[in-house]
Amino acid sequence: MTKRMIGTASYGVRCPVIRQGDDLAEIVTTSILEAAEYGKLTFHDRDIVAVTESIVARSQGNYASVDDIAKDVRNKTHAGAVGVIFPILSRNRFAICLRGIAKGADKIVLMFSYPSDEVGNSIVDLEKLYASGLNPYTDVLTLEKYREIFGVYKHQFTGIDYVDYYASLIKESGAECEIIFAFQPQTILKYTDQVINCDIHTRQHTKDVLRAAGAKIVLGLDDILTYSVNGGGYNEKYGLLGSNKATEDTVKLFPRDCQGLVEDIQSRLLAKTGKKIEVMVYGDGAFKDPVGKIWELADPVVSPAYTSGLRGTPNELKLKYLADNDYKDLKGEELKEAIKSSIKTKDSNLVGNMASEGTTPRQLTDLIGSLCDLTSGSGDKGTPVIFIQGYFDNYTTE
Repeated sequence: MTKRMIGTASYGVRCPVIRQGDDLAEIVTTSILEAAEYGKLTFHDRDIVAVTESIVARSQGNYASVDDIAKDVRNKTHAGAVGVIFPILSRNRFAICLRGIAKGADKIVLMFSYPSDEVGNSIVDLEKLYASGLNPYTDVLTLEKYREIFGVYKHQFTGIDYVDYYASLIKESGAECEIIFAFQPQTILKYTDQVINCDIHTRQHTKDVLRAAGAKIVLGLDDILTYSVNGGGYNEKYGLLGSNKATEDTVKLFPRDCQGLVEDIQSRLLAKTGKKIEVMVYGDGAFKDPVGKIWELADPVVSPAYTSGLRGTPNELKLKYLADNDYKDLKGEELKEAIKSSIKTKDSNLVGNMASEGTTPRQLTDLIGSLCDLTSGSGDKGTPVIFIQGYFDNYTTE
């Protein structure tokens, strides 16, 4: 028997450019079959097909305009100032949303968190922060104080002064603008009692704090465009969360109703290949850039839909632990067979087992989504579908 030398393999699959109304399940199925034929790949049970959320939303036509956002904000707030707190610093992810929010309000009190936003984008020079003696957890800064201490701070990668950029967007949208910097959500209530909190993964905690502190209206981005406004797109669960800039006046929303799609693709592939292939929709991965310190976590979840075989977390032993501890006196074929035996007889739940220490206790879909995001990239690779083989294999798999 030929010894297997390749473990997990991830392939980016090229597809046609997807448009609204396209039969995405058919396109994905056909693309996977053609890619496998081209690459001389053999299908197996528990192979994985992953589809980027972008083409799912595009096929759904899930787009909304600045005017749609503005109308919904008007519908859900009263006249006067609206506090917009904890925005992430992103032209792609937030700028168009901010334009819509500002267009639907008379005044925006924009409250940045500092020294960075939720996903790690810095808004201050850390050396100047340390020298200033400021405590970002307690000290509130006006725009004037911020400029006095930090001057003009431009984003490391984009070269954008987001404080000035966001202020300009608000004013251009017809709203008055006031800017502050603070960590405590309730700080905004000194300026207005109606708040839109724009944080992503901490949004429910922020809402709870604001309501307990006496806010009259509390909305998250997940509460805006939860239904169609003017016939535009929406997401009943996530609203504006997970949206991306489409044009200067529109956003592409996070896709909705994806479960039927992944199950449809799984059924089609089963009929064509005879194998039960797992399928998921993925957005941002879940990893951190070591240089910019930015988390790739702007989507509300990594995967909004996946087939049942992708539920749960890994249940793996750490090979190097076994080699360095349990079998430290073995080597060669004897060591190999001992490790294989441990893997074959491992418990179904390894929580607390020292031999699993250092393995990643994260959701399978988060791990696989990160692999997919890195494989597909976010630019011009043209591979919005990912095909993964061997992910669930281990050292004993031949």
